[in-house]
Amino acid sequence: MMMSKVDRATTIVDHLAVVMSIRDSNYITFTLLLLLPFAFFPSLFVYTIHLPLRIFSSDAYIPHSVTAPPTTMSWVQKSFTLPTKSRGSYLITDHVTQSVPEIKGFKVGLLNLFVQHTSCALSMNENWDEEVREDMSDALDRIAPEDKKGNLYRHSAEVWCSVTLLPIRS
Repeated sequence: MMMSKVDRATTIVDHLAVVMSIRDSNYITFTLLLLLPFAFFPSLFVYTIHLPLRIFSSDAYIPHSVTAPPTTMSWVQKSFTLPTKSRGSYLITDHVTQSVPEIKGFKVGLLNLFVQHTSCALSMNENWDEEVREDMSDALDRIAPEDKKGNLYRHSAEVWCSVTLLPIRS
């Protein structure tokens, strides 16, 4: 069976398209395999980016991480009482910094706050917009409205706090 020039050209073009798609697929696979070590070792990425600076300039600033442990570590533990407030969302940053003035002496650290009351919670939010606290109070009012008549909630005792797991999907 003889193929016409048009049929032969179409067959060649189809063959080239298949070869190019395989080549592109291999290129993508190769690129992903090349980038995979950077996902597992981010410091390798930083080293690779700064490699030209290290080769061509001896006095270039190259950031590095400090791996030496601190020579001294200190910690502070304090108990303080917050003023009683009605239901709502209140900014307590100033009260905490006044109650624990040692905070100002730390550059890096971890602050743990513990509330010993079951109907109170701590939340950390951005503080630029004053309406954030109002939005938080409104959201909490929608989630757990105040029970003025005493028929919204089955429990009434506030003596023990628990952590409850609430799976969303099965």
